[in-house]
Amino acid sequence: MPKTSSPKLVIAISSTALFDMRDSHDIYEKQGVAAFAEYQRQHEDDILEPGEAFPLASKLLRINEKLGGEPKVEIILLSRNSADTGLRVFNSIEHHGLKITRAAFSGGDSPYRYVSAFACHLFLSTNAGDVRNALDNGMAAATLLPSQGVTKASDELRFAFDGDAVLFSDASERIFKEQGLDAFTENEKNSAHKPMDAGPFKSFLEALQGLQAEFPSGECPIRTALVTARAAPTHERVVRTLRDWNVRIDESLFLGGLSKGDFLKSFGADVFFDDQQVHCTSASEYVATGHVPHGVANEKSDPTKQ
Repeated sequence: MPKTSSPKLVIAISSTALFDMRDSHDIYEKQGVAAFAEYQRQHEDDILEPGEAFPLASKLLRINEKLGGEPKVEIILLSRNSADTGLRVFNSIEHHGLKITRAAFSGGDSPYRYVSAFACHLFLSTNAGDVRNALDNGMAAATLLPSQGVTKASDELRFAFDGDAVLFSDASERIFKEQGLDAFTENEKNSAHKPMDAGPFKSFLEALQGLQAEFPSGECPIRTALVTARAAPTHERVVRTLRDWNVRIDESLFLGGLSKGDFLKSFGADVFFDDQQVHCTSASEYVATGHVPHGVANEKSDPTKQ
């Protein structure tokens, strides 16, 4: 088959994030692989209900309809199923009208290694181990948490990002964790004109901005926001870093330690990415949330130093 030009934005989503597969996963955990495989075959014509990533995937694919012509967004399905037991997933994709044509069924192994092969900008999964492996290999990835938020009916798509350890490296956050707020603030003031190193989500944000550029001014259905615990004067380094990267974010919220949930609800985020589990748990009460297990906040403590 001839190779086609690459879409602007490619996102890999695990089958357990795209659909609600808790029943079959429970069988796998309690009864093993053989029982799971038999259950999937017996129910392969039973349509799966949407999972945490389904609304996001649907909105992303509808962007292609708005632009027309060659698709600018592609969703790749990644699954630990075999192709045989994964037939139910593809039947569900067809039923729900999702235009997903490419997939990798890894037969019990972790499918994260195909994220790079498919040239994906982002990997979303419910398996924290797969997500961490993807991040360790330089890919943007997040573990989707169960959300209590209500999905907006609008076709507008809103992404919200934490800053340190997500868009930016965790170097500044490491100073905060190890030396405290005063040392962090002093470092950021002294380094205000020194751009921060990139975090795991920089490339995804750049690809998202490329997709935004496909639309005429004022007509783009995608909006981005930085939602960070930083406050003045540590905001300046953020602004100058994004300027140095030539990356634009539509809205920036410098909360100075306030809880992020209410602000994410006010922004109307479809998904929020943060490296700290405590912030993710709080945010998931309002919006779909992806935990990014990266950086100092996710390092296991050394018991010899306690």
